Amino acid sequence: LEEAAFQLQQIFRIDISIALNILGIESMRAGHYRIAYTCFKLAADRGYSKAQFNVGLCYEHGRGTERDLEKAAFYYYRAASSCHPMAQYHYARYLLCHRPENEWDGHQKAVTFLEQAARAGITEAQAYLGVFYMKGLQPQEKRGLKYLLLAAKNGDAQSRYHVGVCYEKGLGVQQNLAEAMRQYRQSAAAGNKNARERLQ
Repeated sequence: LEEAAFQLQQIFRIDISIALNILGIESMRAGHYRIAYTCFKLAADRGYSKAQFNVGLCYEHGRGTERDLEKAAFYYYRAASSCHPMAQYHYARYLLCHRPENEWDGHQKAVTFLEQAARAGITEAQAYLGVFYMKGLQPQEKRGLKYLLLAAKNGDAQSRYHVGVCYEKGLGVQQNLAEAMRQYRQSAAAGNKNARERLQ
């Protein structure tokens, strides 16, 4: 009986968190940012990762609360630790953009989270990793190209442009100008200005 009661409490706790998160999303859409933030925060403090991510967004963009990147990072980290892919991407970006470059642990943690988000299909993480590996202190061109190709397949025109550059210059792949042109054309057709200029 105790076990059944505990299970019911868990289900109730999760259901309340889901309901609060949905109420927060609806409030955000209606422009009631303060109410949205309050709903997200209540659900986040109950351990609901989707709400933790939404609280992070509120802090990052100053919606319903003061803008505070450190608090945003705290909530992104909580959600990322529960395998929320977009939170993993946002937290990794925070570590790479707002932490000292010589902080090796933070750098490694960021790359790990980016790779997890990329594997989960987050196009932004794939694109970021592609450029990151291409331009690092010790470029890993094949690895970078792998992530750029993933992002390009997911519709990212900028990544498709970068794939074209790889084929044009032979970065991580055999140089192939015809393939470079094909990649540039596809990227330009999707509205990428750099690809249009490169084609000319």
